[in-house]
Amino acid sequence: MTNMIYQTDSYRQSMVATVTGIDAEQNGVYLSETVFYPGGGGQPADQGTLTDGDSGNVYAVKAAKRGNLHIIEGELPPVGMELTGQIDWERRYKMMRAHTAMHVLCGVVWRDYGALVTGGNMDALSGRMDFEFERMQKELVTEIEQHINEEVSAARDVSIQILPREEAFQIPDLIRTKINLLPEGITEVRTVELVGLDLQACGGTHLHNTSEIGPIHVTDYKSKGGINKRIYFALDA
Repeated sequence: MTNMIYQTDSYRQSMVATVTGIDAEQNGVYLSETVFYPGGGGQPADQGTLTDGDSGNVYAVKAAKRGNLHIIEGELPPVGMELTGQIDWERRYKMMRAHTAMHVLCGVVWRDYGALVTGGNMDALSGRMDFEFERMQKELVTEIEQHINEEVSAARDVSIQILPREEAFQIPDLIRTKINLLPEGITEVRTVELVGLDLQACGGTHLHNTSEIGPIHVTDYKSKGGINKRIYFALDA
């Protein structure tokens, strides 16, 4: 199995790893360890390079049973070869800011209104989240924007833990989505806590502190039918 460095150290930008397997059909390699996030929870996969002296681009990373599969350009290296991996850090850090902003939004909406998440997606410096609200109007959205920026200014630390499944599910309200998306077979659950605001299961990469997010701007909101309401946000470059 791949040692997934990004799960415990989101700020690690590179690694030296050994090729442990190949997938000729997808032109991908499995590695002994990786800093590349494979995507999930609305966060796109990392991009970057894998090199053995000659540059080669990683244009996709996929989660697989035996570890993350790194889809590369060009000829596949042999099993046993040592490669240096480097993520596109500027893109990753923007993703981290956006993903942590989503947790701030989720935490405020749950704390203040008790609304569950029904969907979400993100890109570098922007995102959207869907919640269960009967009604959504400008006054409510303005109030939410004020409160989420108060939490950014509160400079809340972000804590990561990997817990046994049984222990994790003793935490009240660990799952904030309408549907529990955690696979039945997993034995460990990774939790992300914005200390004093939000604690939930999440596999994505995050900042050390909410102050790194910067101002969160709610750019739009709309109804998606029934009680599903969508909030769009953007961050400063």
